[in-house]
Amino acid sequence: MTDLPIRKVLQKSNVAGRMVRWAVELSEFDVQYEPKGPIKGQVCADFVVEFSSADAHQEEANFRWVLSVDGSSNQQGSGTGVILEEPNGLLIEQALWFAFKANNNQAQYGALIVGMLLAKEMGAQSLLAKSDSLLVTGQVMGEYQAKDPQMAAYLGYVQVLKGSFSLFELVHIPKEQNDELTC
Repeated sequence: MTDLPIRKVLQKSNVAGRMVRWAVELSEFDVQYEPKGPIKGQVCADFVVEFSSADAHQEEANFRWVLSVDGSSNQQGSGTGVILEEPNGLLIEQALWFAFKANNNQAQYGALIVGMLLAKEMGAQSLLAKSDSLLVTGQVMGEYQAKDPQMAAYLGYVQVLKGSFSLFELVHIPKEQNDELTC
């Protein structure tokens, strides 16, 4: 059943080309036109409500990306490790070596920033980030102040990046649970 003007096409005998071939093919199956009856507006509204409201919130919770970050520095330099897990379980791993000197906290912030940029680029809307740096997680979550100007600059950039996500959470995890990222 359809409201489309196919009835006219199927009843015309002088239609050229492909439509004639379709009319011949369909004529052996005794296809007849039946107009679709009226649909009340409330039925459409009920359909939209049923499939959008409850499932949208559940769907958003199910589509949370998980970011695990770690950064470190030593005499030879500093670097970061990032693992981004999409909701379907695909892992994206990234390791960076910095060409500039940074302390451990700066490397931890660098890892978080790199991970957040990667998640943003991948189109994540809901992000759970995990870090073993108590200082970084405390500053980002507002529990600690960033007194050092460089730390304040890193924190400010993370706060800007947080706005890219509809839901962002950063949690502190023990170093033992972050072994796969040890730089």
